[in-house]
Amino acid sequence: MRRALNMISTSTERLSLNGLSGRLTISAPPGFVSAWLSLNLGDFLAQNPEVVLNAISSHNLTDTSNPEADTFITFGMEARAHVFAETLLKVEFSPLCSPAYLSRFKNFNDPSILKSATLLHMGNFADWEDWMRQTGLPVEHARRGICYSDMNIVYNAVMAGEGIAIGDTVLWTKDVQSGKLMRPFAQSLHSDSGYFLCTPEENLNNPIVIEFHKWLKKRLEVSGLRHEVGA
Repeated sequence: MRRALNMISTSTERLSLNGLSGRLTISAPPGFVSAWLSLNLGDFLAQNPEVVLNAISSHNLTDTSNPEADTFITFGMEARAHVFAETLLKVEFSPLCSPAYLSRFKNFNDPSILKSATLLHMGNFADWEDWMRQTGLPVEHARRGICYSDMNIVYNAVMAGEGIAIGDTVLWTKDVQSGKLMRPFAQSLHSDSGYFLCTPEENLNNPIVIEFHKWLKKRLEVSGLRHEVGA
């Protein structure tokens, strides 16, 4: 009932003489909002000036339960009830650090050097364990360093030269390309998961949602991030 009322109140969207008007609420992981969405939403607004945007975040990366949201960007393969889900971005993960941190080591291109590096983690050791397992390093070497509860904090620590983290190369690629971050090893984790675009069934025909989805896919393609997924 609450979602139905919300759909009525926020879906005042209509096709006016100047295009779409109304409100759109987008739910996305904090890291995606910080690293990409917040830097690009102005373009959508410039094309749709009568739309009011509201971006909200959940630390549950697969959450699609918020009745206030018209559409969701999620991460992970978990089942989602009552939403239409489509792949938005495929991702890979790789160790990333700042040039300043890299300069502390003489031979950082040898992965074994990580046993003396400060490893930064998001939540638990899983990403580093997977990477070391794939690389042939002892998995127990991953269970050290500093754990944070938010990827934005991990990102800030990496940028400050406090250590090295397993980074999502989709969201951190701009910093790698600009030289703010370094990717010292060729090995990367190719995830079967990724970012998904999830929409409650009752919002599939919402014209603002449809226009946002079209814009989002095109913008990611222009950014060079969405080249592995068909539009």
